[in-house]
Parts: sequence; C-alpha cells; structure tokens
Amino acid sequence: MGTTQLETVPEPKYWHLRTVLSEALDSEFSVGEVLPNERDLAARFGVARATLRQALEQLELEGRLQRRRGVGTTVAPPRMGVSVGTAQHAWPGAPHDAWQTLDCALEVPPAAVAETLVTGRDEPVHVVRRSRVSHGQPVAAELLYIPVDSVPDLSGIDAPSGTARARAVLRELQRLELERQENAVELGSARADDARELDRLPGAPVLVVTTRFIARGRTAALSVATYRADTCRLTFGDSGGVEIHHGPERHAS
Repeated sequence: MGTTQLETVPEPKYWHLRTVLSEALDSEFSVGEVLPNERDLAARFGVARATLRQALEQLELEGRLQRRRGVGTTVAPPRMGVSVGTAQHAWPGAPHDAWQTLDCALEVPPAAVAETLVTGRDEPVHVVRRSRVSHGQPVAAELLYIPVDSVPDLSGIDAPSGTARARAVLRELQRLELERQENAVELGSARADDARELDRLPGAPVLVVTTRFIARGRTAALSVATYRADTCRLTFGDSGGVEIHHGPERHAS
C-alpha cells in the first residue's frame, strides 16, 4: 500500500476519508480480507486516528466493513436484501416462517412494550425468543411479546418454558383472526444480548424491525426483530413479510 495524503476539501475530513477508503476497498481488498491496523491506516492517509475511526465507523454502518472479535476489521461481503412489505397476513410461526424458535418465558416487558400492548407495567407476558440464520450465518434475533389474554388456553400445557412452550404459544396465537400487521424500521445499536447472539460487538449498528399484530382491535402480539446492519439491506415492496434474499451485487441502502 502506497502513501496517500488527503487534500483540503470543504466536506468533513472523515467523510472525504470514507470516500477514499471505499475506493481502496473496491480496488485493493477482497471480501474477508483484514485491513491494516489503525496506526498504519492513519499514517497512510495523513489523518488523526480519531478521524480514521469516524470513517471506519461510517463504512461499517454502510455494510462495507465488519468488526470481528479476535480478528479485527475485515471487508464485508455484499449485504443480503431484507424485504419488508405489508402484504403478508400471517401470525409468527405460520408455515414457511423462516424464524427458528428458541425459548419462551413469562416476563415483565419493558415499559414501552407494555404501553403498546396495553398491559400493566408489572404484568408479565409471554416472551418468545427466535433467531434467523441465513447461509449458516446469524442475521437476526427476535423478541416476540404476547399478552397472556391473547393465548388464554395455555393453562393445560405443562411445559413452563423452553422450545415446547414457545411453540405452544405460537400455535394458540394462530387461533385468533389476524386483522392486520404494521411494520416500523429504525436504526439502532446492538445491546449486549443481541450482540452475543448475532456474533457482533456491543454497539454495532443494527436494523430494528418492529411489527404489531392486530386482532380484535388491539395489539395481540409485538415483534421486535434486530437485524445485522452490516449484512442486511432493506427493500420495500408488496412481497410482504421479512425475507432474506441473496444476490451477487452490492446495492446501496
């Protein structure tokens, strides 16, 4: 790698560096290759390490780079498309659902979730934990909050927790007539639990897809799905659901 000095530009220095680094990733590096350390990169481009970190963080947010435990910063593979539409009309756990059910427990939800579900702040709900894997790689983790009165016929089921309980909750939920579902998407940072499940570092950028399932005029279930922002891009259309598509090309998000 040669030495490249940045010229004075009107835009923020870190943003110009991000552009220069992006061009270098295209011309000098291959997918999975580890970048030189920060000291060497800062010296090459004649910038402070703080400026370099800002540029690297921006490229990670855009899905060009990945920070990997015990490895360093590597060139990321092309993002997988995440199609978020409104046409799908099915409860979680329905046939062809791509999620893997992991666990279920009765827990008091966060205050914001309790407000959405219109449950008491100290009232426990069923919390189903699910994960999504694509090509052997974890790409999303989901917490599905279901009020007790949405699945009233669980009293005869012996399993207090675990996968069997989770599947029973989802089966009972499907007895309700689903009126509609509403999706919202926002950018966030991985919490410790999400980071561990998604094999990312805490604070890594994530895409949070929140889905309200409406039945009987109220929110019968609430899904909070956390996707890896470094490997997923969102596409909006009428295909419905949340599906992961693999393609050979990198698309802008």
